[in-house]
Amino acid sequence: MCRHLAYLGPPRSVAEVLTDGPHSLVRQSWAPADMRGGGVVNADGYGVAWWPGNGADAVGHRNPAPIWTDPAVLGVLTQVSSTGVVGAVRSATEGMPITAEACAPFTHGPWAFSHNGRIDGWPDSVAALAEWLPAVELLRMPALTDSALLWTLVHRRLAASSPGDALREVVASVLDAAPLSRLNLLLSDGAGIWATAVDHALSVRVDDRHAIVTSEPVDDRGGWVEVPDMHSVEAWPGHLQITEIPGARPGEDGT
Repeated sequence: MCRHLAYLGPPRSVAEVLTDGPHSLVRQSWAPADMRGGGVVNADGYGVAWWPGNGADAVGHRNPAPIWTDPAVLGVLTQVSSTGVVGAVRSATEGMPITAEACAPFTHGPWAFSHNGRIDGWPDSVAALAEWLPAVELLRMPALTDSALLWTLVHRRLAASSPGDALREVVASVLDAAPLSRLNLLLSDGAGIWATAVDHALSVRVDDRHAIVTSEPVDDRGGWVEVPDMHSVEAWPGHLQITEIPGARPGEDGT
């Protein structure tokens, strides 16, 4: 069900963010601790996005092969430094394409987006949500996957909503249509991190210089906060807010 991580803080090489810690994102690709909903490894590709600085848009690298097989991780990416990084390793839902275009993070302008989980009943369950989008946006989806549709829905809402509200609105809409979905969404613009925890693991650590939001803690140092289910996160160095996502998951009352 994938793993992801977002980092904000002093400049670090992109490779260091992916590989640092005894339970780094690279290690999580082949030895995840909490793969809810099936899956053993995250070997169906990976992606990483970063911000070059001076207000530049997000740029990235994606590969449909397992992260541990890509020489760029310990090669080119050791030479790239940034104050913001988003990385993701993928375990593809059965029947979905295994291509570079299907690997998160998806980027557009300053934004980088990732999704851990799945939309239950895809694609029929969310056909009505897709109909809400202009046809041109559907045609521009980076891949025919549930994660790419979630990114398209989020990006559409960012024009009118704050990042946190955009994620919560999409979560509410998808859960209304597909209540058993797993929706850990992760969004960053290189200055802030916004995320949701919906039926999937998520942890965060923030101090005055750093903010890390990740599917699983990358090390055993203190300060990690486990995000409760049905909560959203807003984080950057020196700031952490965890907020309950309004409304119960449909069917929680047994109906």
